[in-house]
Amino acid sequence: MRVNGLAVEGAYVFTPEEFPDDRGRFLSHYQESVFGDAVGRPLFPVAQASSSVSRRGVVRGLHYTATPPGTAKYVHCPRGRALDVVLDVRVGSPSFGVWDSVVLDSLDFRAVYFPLGVAHLFVALEDDTVMSYLLSREYVAADELAISPLDPGLGLPVPGDLTPILSERDRAAPRLEEAREAGLLPDYRVCAEIEAGSRV
Repeated sequence: MRVNGLAVEGAYVFTPEEFPDDRGRFLSHYQESVFGDAVGRPLFPVAQASSSVSRRGVVRGLHYTATPPGTAKYVHCPRGRALDVVLDVRVGSPSFGVWDSVVLDSLDFRAVYFPLGVAHLFVALEDDTVMSYLLSREYVAADELAISPLDPGLGLPVPGDLTPILSERDRAAPRLEEAREAGLLPDYRVCAEIEAGSRV
């Protein structure tokens, strides 16, 4: 498995090795030892596994979890094709306001790790795109927050050849600077402490 760091500090993309034969292909999109070497912790603590199915043009995000408690994600696309985006919304982070993107699909089976405190968005590039998530904490609606995916100050790479299909929640989400001024964004130091296990 190959590992590459993304422009957002603490985020990584994992590309599995494939083992093809006359029956098809076999691969592992998560390996504890590789994850531990990259992230600096021995494993990803799975509290919930979830999936979404989206038609072409659906934009889900930018979503993040209030920290504390915070939620980390490990995401891959077992069917279809999606543009996956990570945005650093951790105040005080060396990469605050920086985003990076990766195409996830059912050809390469790449996966992306999102550390605590960053925001996640994806754009479904094909109908019936399935996104599969491992979450470090169970979903609690009251802790889930959002940044506008159409914030012009971010310049996210939403493809121009499709009309974004958004939830009402995402349409009404504040811009990044508005969320910062309202005190809604996580603190980088607190996120790092939680991930290091020094704060509960």
